[in-house]
Amino acid sequence: MSQSIENLQSVETTTAPIFRYATIADTQNLAELAIVTFHQAFDGSSKQENVDGYILSAFHPTQIAAELTDAKNTYILVEVHGQAVGYLKLYEGEVPDCVSDSQAIELSRIYVRQEFWAQKLGAALMQRALDEARQKGYQTIFLGVWEHNYRAQAFYHKWGFQQVGDHIFQMGDDAQTDWWMERKL
Repeated sequence: MSQSIENLQSVETTTAPIFRYATIADTQNLAELAIVTFHQAFDGSSKQENVDGYILSAFHPTQIAAELTDAKNTYILVEVHGQAVGYLKLYEGEVPDCVSDSQAIELSRIYVRQEFWAQKLGAALMQRALDEARQKGYQTIFLGVWEHNYRAQAFYHKWGFQQVGDHIFQMGDDAQTDWWMERKL
């Protein structure tokens, strides 16, 4: 006999997201996720050949594998039902002069698949980024964001980031102005 509608509605249909460090075994899935989320965030922002060229170089599995094996990079994935739906990348490297702390860490990437935006996974990833940066001993975190990415800017402001400078981000033949933003941890 089938369950009543009331019983079906009480069945738990969601699971808590799982956060974990990405490993070299995640190379292909991470590359595919990076491509999808970049398209979702930036399609229409530049000529398609510029976007495609950037994706080909930045998210090629060979490039992702190299980054995963470089100790300066930390990738954290968020999974729902065993599928990676978002990620962040922290980079321990060069710090722009406009950032107040020369020993800051960069939040180089933070992306979530669009169909999961309503689940606030971006906020959960940001909290993971801040926690990870603190655990690594950093007191400041910074990031770059395109000057016309108003949605991302609002998100970063909500988390306490403030604009401290700008720089040119070259996407193909399109010289885009990105803001440098920072916050204390």
